Amino acid sequence: MKPRVESFFHEATSTFSHVVFDHGGGHAAIIDPVMDYDAPTARTAFDSAQRLLDFVRAHSLTVDWILETHAHADHLSAAAWLRVHTGAKVAIGRGITRVQERFRDVFHLGDGFAVDGRQFDHLFDDGDRFGIGTLSGRVIATPGHTDDSLTYVVGDAAFVGDTLFAPDTGTARADFPGGDAATLYGSIQRLFELPGDTRVFLCHDYPPDGREPSAVTTIAAQRERNVHLAGGVGEAAFVRMREARDAGLAAPKLILPSLQVNIRAGGLPEPEANGVRYLRLPLNHVGSGA
Repeated sequence: MKPRVESFFHEATSTFSHVVFDHGGGHAAIIDPVMDYDAPTARTAFDSAQRLLDFVRAHSLTVDWILETHAHADHLSAAAWLRVHTGAKVAIGRGITRVQERFRDVFHLGDGFAVDGRQFDHLFDDGDRFGIGTLSGRVIATPGHTDDSLTYVVGDAAFVGDTLFAPDTGTARADFPGGDAATLYGSIQRLFELPGDTRVFLCHDYPPDGREPSAVTTIAAQRERNVHLAGGVGEAAFVRMREARDAGLAAPKLILPSLQVNIRAGGLPEPEANGVRYLRLPLNHVGSGA
């Protein structure tokens, strides 16, 4: 089973969103859609999500699912906006409840913010199966980068979120709250059990100079050439490398606005009495020294 996949690159955040579908006039899922967000002005827009919507409409596709691979820290999700325009169900891994609980405290959202995942239409567990028209998909829990990280496998296509990057750039960081390098290593080993010709669709690509961003690689290429894993790197060596590398990484530029929106399934906070919506900035609480 070889589903059709169309990938869209959001240059400002180096994010790939994907539309996976069975055939023209059939059914589709949208994976990791991006809301446009201008940090200096805190203005939101949906031009990038509109491109996804235009594509599915041009191909007469019924969107069954909007699938999040995890609660992203580097871009705001357009899932809620697309749900309104498509009627699709928004889904994420059940680990989102732990992410919500943790960041409810970080943003001091209070008991009124539910941490049971109800903002999403469906929470997936490891091994769950789902349909996209004539396509059959399954879920592999791939925590380590975050508690809620999932890989969606649809036919010969695997949508891995941040767990793996392109072979020449390596693997996800594991220093976010709930992240763990050893857990990440185990998750990647599960992915390496997939057939070598499995297409691996990335959520991000940060290419070195001279290479254009690429949305897709293969399991075989990852096994053989991933700069953090090639040559049969063992768990202990991987953990040492990952922890040392993560210690020098800056926090993602959009981590604070992103997580407030993404734990709400892409929804914005409710307006205050003046009709304005507000995001919170917890001072001296995130990043180095926090």
